[in-house]
Amino acid sequence: MASLFDRLQARRLRPRPLFRRRPPLWHLPACVLAGALWMLALPVTATEPVPGHSLESIRAWVLEHNPELRALDFEAQAAEARILPAGALPDPMASVGFRGLDPDKPWRSAGADREVDYALRQRFPLWGKRGLARTAATQDAVAVGLDRITTARDLLSDAEAAYARYWHADQAVAVLDRRIALLRQVEEMAGVRYALGRAAQQDAIRAQVEQTSLQRERIERLAAKQEAAATLNAVLGRRSDSPLATPDEAPRLVVQSASLAEALDGADAHPAVRSQQARAEAARTNVVLERRNRFPDITVGVGAMQLGNGIESTELMLEVEIPFQQRARRERERESRLLEDAALARMDATLRAVEERGASAWARWTSARERRQLIENTLLPQADATWQSALASYQVGEVDFGTLLEALNQWQGADLARVDALRDELLGAAAVRAIEGDIR
Repeated sequence: MASLFDRLQARRLRPRPLFRRRPPLWHLPACVLAGALWMLALPVTATEPVPGHSLESIRAWVLEHNPELRALDFEAQAAEARILPAGALPDPMASVGFRGLDPDKPWRSAGADREVDYALRQRFPLWGKRGLARTAATQDAVAVGLDRITTARDLLSDAEAAYARYWHADQAVAVLDRRIALLRQVEEMAGVRYALGRAAQQDAIRAQVEQTSLQRERIERLAAKQEAAATLNAVLGRRSDSPLATPDEAPRLVVQSASLAEALDGADAHPAVRSQQARAEAARTNVVLERRNRFPDITVGVGAMQLGNGIESTELMLEVEIPFQQRARRERERESRLLEDAALARMDATLRAVEERGASAWARWTSARERRQLIENTLLPQADATWQSALASYQVGEVDFGTLLEALNQWQGADLARVDALRDELLGAAAVRAIEGDIR
């Protein structure tokens, strides 16, 4: 009996075929297709930018990805698709009639005495009714398109405001962090003076209490940042927890109007007002159309009569509507006039609402801008000088720790007030720009 070593040696010395049998490659096309699809999808996901680093990225994302704007785009296209059918002719009517049927056996084939009538009728609206219907549909489509522009303005204004709050939260936290760092330095200074017997231990404790209060405020500012990020993502049409890039710089929102009167001069051209105006024009067109309905339409038809296997005769038909339901027609005309009055009143109300929004936004913007300029040009230099003086005096023991702490709070509090005023100025500018129509 051969040993295990001999069997292994014989297997090793056995000649091997030059070509081995390989498994079938039926799954290779599927693998190639899956790999190609993955390679096509990879660049899209890898190069898709994260919005938030600039205001331009926010605007571009809103105009491209907001679901409400996409829905309004579809609605505008649907309104345009209604224009052609509104002025088209009604579908013709075709009919086939059998005469001379046997009531007992109507399914038998036609005999020599059986007649078959063929008819084709087409209704023709007269007096320009088709053109009026097409005009009304066109005006409705214009109104829907203007609604889309109005919504785009409002969404861009909301996005700019949310981005301003998002940026402001970061700046406010940065100011609080600088203030906390200064308080730690003041605490160390108070500790050194206490060790030298020149100050009370209460000074360092007061500095620690101030730091704890600022930590609480910092938590509130971070929560405001999360809320602003969620609001911004909602305007962008993203999940509320989607990541946002850190702003590179402060957003700049330029107001083009030099005065409130100039800003309100374009209120008549606001898309919301023009949309209501287009609907009023459509209602006025419908009034004319209802008046034209007093005049009857006609129906023209042709027909042929088959007797056996041949055409026995032909016919030409002309039908005219009888305007008999005058009361119902007068009520429809009254309805169209009331709808026109309602559309005109709504247009006037929209114009007043746009003017009120513009005036309120202008007041907020100008007030915040003046407040920011006052803080930057007057309050901050004064608070800085007070802080520097108090710090130098405290180091030589001329003022107490409370004076130093009050000067620090005034200085950093003025810086935080400047950031808050800049936020309010940006919010007002975004609202004014929505009225002006600057959506760039």
